[in-house]
Amino acid sequence: MNLQNPAALFQIMNLWNRFQKNHPKFPKFLKAVVQNGIREGSIIEIKVTTADGENFDSNLKINADDMEMIEQIKNMTINP
Repeated sequence: MNLQNPAALFQIMNLWNRFQKNHPKFPKFLKAVVQNGIREGSIIEIKVTTADGENFDSNLKINADDMEMIEQIKNMTINP
C-alpha cells in the first residue's frame, strides 16, 4: 500500500477506526505502553494463538536504535 497516496491513507484511517470500535481496549493499551512503558532494555513479547490452536510467540529487547521509532510513535496522534 502506498502511504503517500491520500486515498491509501484515508483507507488506513477508516480501517483503524473500525479496528478501534471492534477492540476498544487495545488502542488504549498501546497508547499507555508507548507513553509510559517502553524504554531501552524493555522486552516486548508477542503471542498469537490461531483458531486451530497453534501457538506462535516471540520477543525482542528494545535497543537504542529502536528508540527512534518508539519516539516517532509517541509523537503520533492516535485517538484511542
